[in-house]
Amino acid sequence: MGNKQTIFTAQQLDAYQDCTYFTRKEILRLFYRYRDLAPQLVPLDYTNQPDVKLPYELIGSMPELKDNPFRQRIAEVFSEDGEGNMTLDDFLDMFSVLSEMAPRDLKAYYAFKIYDFNNDDFICKSDLQKTLNKLTRNELTEDEVRMVCEKVIDEADLDNDGRLSLEDFQHMIVRAPEFLSTFHIRI
Repeated sequence: MGNKQTIFTAQQLDAYQDCTYFTRKEILRLFYRYRDLAPQLVPLDYTNQPDVKLPYELIGSMPELKDNPFRQRIAEVFSEDGEGNMTLDDFLDMFSVLSEMAPRDLKAYYAFKIYDFNNDDFICKSDLQKTLNKLTRNELTEDEVRMVCEKVIDEADLDNDGRLSLEDFQHMIVRAPEFLSTFHIRI
């Protein structure tokens, strides 16, 4: 029989399966997607857990993200360093949360983090403005953006503090059944 390349130990694969929504085969497929971004940096042997981090420029250029107006924000939220540079673990986490298998609450939590541009654990008018401008690719006037933001805050702000908490955001998402179909990427 031939030698088979060992990329991960059985324990590593078990751990990845336990903390993602992927099968072993999908984990290996994602590993190769990660490696294809920088084969000179990513070794084929991860049994000794090499300290490898791919720069945001490579992550943001992936077909799954390159046309997404939130690509940088997505990478920042899922990267341990907060700069968008990703380890394999970060990469698998991102794909797992954005997979069709991830539950609505988990997706809502990460969507909230992505839209919370100032990282204060609330979505304020400024965060909503940035979100809306990215979604519409800056095609709305300032007045239109302001009106939409005020309407969102007015309808979704349950405690009337002028900003959306995670609870407010989750409540809003429940009323938007199409959310799950838009907050995912395929592997």
